Amino acid sequence: MTLLTRRRPVLLTVALTATALASAAQAPAHADANATPSYEVKLNLGTSALTSGAPSAAVRSAFGLSSTRTKRSYEYFDTSGLALDQQGWSVRLRHKDGKDFEETFKKRYAVSGGNIDAALTQANGEGFDSSDTNYDAEVDWGYSKQTLSFSNEKGHSDSGYSGTSMPSEATGRGWLVAEIPGKLDDWGSGGWGGDTLSASRAHGPVTSTVWKGTWKGVETEVEVLPIKNASGTGTENVVELSFKTDDYSTASSLRGQAISTSDAPGWLLHTDILKTNLILNRY
Repeated sequence: MTLLTRRRPVLLTVALTATALASAAQAPAHADANATPSYEVKLNLGTSALTSGAPSAAVRSAFGLSSTRTKRSYEYFDTSGLALDQQGWSVRLRHKDGKDFEETFKKRYAVSGGNIDAALTQANGEGFDSSDTNYDAEVDWGYSKQTLSFSNEKGHSDSGYSGTSMPSEATGRGWLVAEIPGKLDDWGSGGWGGDTLSASRAHGPVTSTVWKGTWKGVETEVEVLPIKNASGTGTENVVELSFKTDDYSTASSLRGQAISTSDAPGWLLHTDILKTNLILNRY
């Protein structure tokens, strides 16, 4: 009886130790801090802001735009059922005149009620935190919506291509599959992203014209994008005024001034037009 009495505390200690180890194994690892985003203000203008398909002289004057224009072509790769988009991912291939190709892999998070911190915390839980230097965090701030995104940017030589010409669908898809970042490739399950992108098709291409300048000390641009209309019988112009800042307070202040400047003459559209969604759904 004495031997049994002495063994019981030993067995209890072993049991408690095993329980503690199990709890430690189940406890989440310490997460890094939320990412710190930059901001891009994007406001849509109506056709009243254009003269012969270009920003009017009044618009150029109001936002310090040069009369010099540049071209850019781009397309998105996704399945016909938009499997990547349904998971919040977009994959874009872009070619600016005289530049190398840009490959952008972007994960988006909706911002509800202006609560950017909540969106950053959600992204943190999915691996997008301050320690990940492969992705740039940015908040797109429109007229009524905010969207948090994490972008992985890569490039590809434009040797053999002129102007804003694009590669064949198969070639472009091959570049993107070869460069796919790990987070997208293993999203949900190992290899999902690569398999999905391999089964994708090109949505586009589209070609836009851009006027750049400096307004209130920040680089500003107006992009005019002729895009297939909803019925597919013609095109319509999407006009976007945009600029980037590093912090929330500057973005908020300049956004308010840009809204006032463009609303008074009747140029501003009181809505948000999401170019990515239009291109994915119309091409």
